[in-house]
Order: sequence, then structure tokens, then C-alpha cells
Amino acid sequence: MSRDLHVKDLPNIARGCSVLGAGGGGEAYTATLMATQALMDYGPIRLVTYDDLAPDSIVMSCGFLGAPIVSFEKLSSGEEGRYLLEEVERIRGAKVGALMCAEIGGSNGMVPLTWAARLSLPVLDADGMGRAFPEVHQETMHLAGIPAGPTVVVDERGHRAIFRNVEGAWVERLERAVAIACGGIAASAEYHMTVEEARRATVPGTVTLAERIGRAIADAEDDPVAAVIAAVGAARLMTGKIVDVARRIEGGFVRGTATLEGMGGDAASVLDIDIQNEYLIARRDGAVVASVPDIITLLDEQTGEAAHTERLRYGQRLVAIAFPCAPVWRTPIGLETAGPAAFGYDLPYIRVEDLNPGCGSWPGDSA
Repeated sequence: MSRDLHVKDLPNIARGCSVLGAGGGGEAYTATLMATQALMDYGPIRLVTYDDLAPDSIVMSCGFLGAPIVSFEKLSSGEEGRYLLEEVERIRGAKVGALMCAEIGGSNGMVPLTWAARLSLPVLDADGMGRAFPEVHQETMHLAGIPAGPTVVVDERGHRAIFRNVEGAWVERLERAVAIACGGIAASAEYHMTVEEARRATVPGTVTLAERIGRAIADAEDDPVAAVIAAVGAARLMTGKIVDVARRIEGGFVRGTATLEGMGGDAASVLDIDIQNEYLIARRDGAVVASVPDIITLLDEQTGEAAHTERLRYGQRLVAIAFPCAPVWRTPIGLETAGPAAFGYDLPYIRVEDLNPGCGSWPGDSA
């Protein structure tokens, strides 16, 4: 059932997007400010389900791609959504009926809200990942056989590139090259589809899921970390202090590692986490305790707020958690696209709940 999203709803959605983002998708603070201003200027956004839209209505999946850390200095103009919409409607020869987050994680879960308010369009309560992933083709629409192209990439000045007849990893290569040329980050729309296609090809209810997670943090009186763990059914991997961060921008990604030294009951342990925009692999004392496509998140020990990869720094006291991804990522094609081997690791995928007894299932709607 559709409902309106107001300014007061945005902080909770942003908190939840950051938890679901596995450290990636871009830090949500600036995107939340932009969405707040857009709703103040243009009014509330309509959040809709598949049933609220005509089956043949066009859904525009959209967001930013590039190295998230670049967004600290290269701000959005807010007009990127309009540039994308103009090109998608020209290509499709039809009006777009709703926007959708390409990924619910981080700022990319918030950006389509800004664009929807400015364009007077609804937002579909779904996304193409159920988390954040670093590469463009790592989307559930790819798994479902929805064509990636024609794809549209724009920058904040309105420069536009359109790629036709592109699929799979070629979408990633070409769009990433344009994002680098645009200064390290750009906006894109790919896998635009009908509502009927979206119904079978996307992860449902993820905007609502993000809001529920964020509300759990906001309402927690004593232990917000425990509230997050309960909200998503996560396993607590370790509580520790950041003692080393190695981070670099390479090929349009933030890559590196973070090392946590255990505290309290975890004082004898070390947790190493590999990064490619998102947290990919977590090893406690050398043994893998969680890996993609499952979701690894670092939470501030005091506030429960998620720590994005670009915000990690020496001395932070964090709680590492992990919880299951949307079930579609555990299929053979899902693991081929976004499992450990897809990132170059010679590691078997083992479900996070098998590595960490007591971990729950995917916290979203799997219908």
C-alpha cells in the first residue's frame, strides 16, 4: 500500500540505508540533507508498491557510481535525476512511472528520494541489490535477465553518455570509465524496466526495511547496537578498535583493508576486513567469519550508527556485525556475480549463519 514520506522519515531511512550498505553506497549525510531540502521545497514523496503502478509503467533504476569518498568534495547539483529521466524517456518512448534505488545501501538509497521530489514522481519500495555492491552489473535485474542497456550516465553539469547493446561486466567497464572521466563519480540509470518485470527482478520492501532499521536505532534507549542486531538478525563478529586503515582510490573504487583489535571479551582477537567500496571479507584471527554476498557492517559502539568505509579512522571503537543477504544472491548465478570468486578470492562461500550460529535470516520481504 502506498504512503507518503515526509522530512521526519528521512533520518531513519538514512540510518537503515547505511546499515544495509555494508560500508558502501556512499556516506548518507549529504544525501540526507539534499533529500530534506527537496522535500521542503517540493513536498512529500509517494512510496509505492508494485501493485500501486500499472504493470506496463516504466521503473527507472538509478543512483551514483564511482568512488564514494569523491562525493565529499564533488557535490551533486540535484539535477542529475532530470538529465537521466529525459534520456530514459526518449529511449523508451514512454513516460517513467516511478524511480527506484539501484541499491538501497548508503547514499544511493537516499539519492532517488531527492530526484523523485524534484520530478514529482513516486519511488518504488524496492531496489536492485538489498544492500550495496561496488560494480554496476551486480544487480538482481542482471540475475533475472533484464537487459542492462541502453544505459545512461550523466554528471552534475548535464554531460551525457549513452551505451547500447551492453551487458554484464561491459556495463561496469564502460560506465566506470565515464565516471572516472567525470571526476570519479557520476549518476547512472540502467536496467530500466516495466513494473511487471520489476516484480520478478528486484528486492521488495527495502525502503521500508531501511526505515525499520533506522527506527530501531533511534528508539533504542540503552544499547543501539543490540537494537540493530535484533532488527536484522545479525551475528556480532567482534567489538574492537581500529588500529590500521589502508585505503586508496584505484580504478574508480575505494580499495583497502581495515584492522580491528579486540576489546573486552574480544581482547585476544584481531579482525581484518577487506574493502572494495564495501566490506567484502571479514577474518577473525585469520579465519573467515563472513563474506560477500552476505552483509558485513561496522557500527559505532556508542550510537549504533553504521561506519562507512570512507569514514574509517584510527582509534574508532566499533562493533562488527554480519547478517544474510537477500536469498537471490545465494543462487548459482548470484554467487557467480557477487560471491567471493567474483572479487578474485579463492574462497568457498559459506553462509554467515553457518559460520556464526544464532544468526537470523534475510530481514526483508522475500516475496
